[in-house]
Amino acid sequence: MMYAVLFDIDGTLLQTGGAGRLAFAETFSEEFDLDDLTSKVPFAGRSDRAIAEDLMRLGGIEVSQKNWQRFLTCYCQRILDTLTRTTGGVLPGIAELLDSLAQLEDVAVGLLTGNVRQGAQAKLAYYGLANWFAFGGFGDELTDRNEIAASAVRAATEYIEESGTGRPLDLNGVMVIGDTKNDVECAQSIGAVAVAVATGGASLEELSLSKPDFAYPDLTDTTDLLAMITDASRNGSRSAAAHG
Repeated sequence: MMYAVLFDIDGTLLQTGGAGRLAFAETFSEEFDLDDLTSKVPFAGRSDRAIAEDLMRLGGIEVSQKNWQRFLTCYCQRILDTLTRTTGGVLPGIAELLDSLAQLEDVAVGLLTGNVRQGAQAKLAYYGLANWFAFGGFGDELTDRNEIAASAVRAATEYIEESGTGRPLDLNGVMVIGDTKNDVECAQSIGAVAVAVATGGASLEELSLSKPDFAYPDLTDTTDLLAMITDASRNGSRSAAAHG
């Protein structure tokens, strides 16, 4: 059976130094002549579309498909520039973990992110991670994180079917790795193994309240996690145990 590992981006794979938030602020200023309201809206663990729609409501802008497309076009043009004006980097242990996962033939690695697809690609490319992820669920059309999680599972299933491995995705064989309680909750909504990592804004203690299967201060030592993934991919079992 194939096993899917789905990564959140911001605060999990990398930090961009606020490039996304800056691109939001500049897009609303340029496209809608709106003062910066980004401090009034939560960003962590949410979809770009949900954030943009909240900002539209706060700014008295009609929430419509037309205005979403206006935002999306401008935002995707700005994000490359804001990445060059902020300081960020790949988070500890990520490069090693991705390399280890790539060596497991029964494991498919993808994304489960609130970023719009083009924004996700821009961030990953800028920090040299673009080639690790073949599929994902994104925040272009969906505002509910749980729905994005479900779309990521569908994308994983389609990718595995198209890859010609002949091995189906075990629906009990999905892991979500993220840095917010929303990541944990969306993992639980699809019956996935939830891995929380305290490299974003939330502390390990705060993340533990959401009852993830695994919780780490960072991903520099994932020996037990890799062992569980290897076992699950070979045996088709969801054998996660809570990790403090």
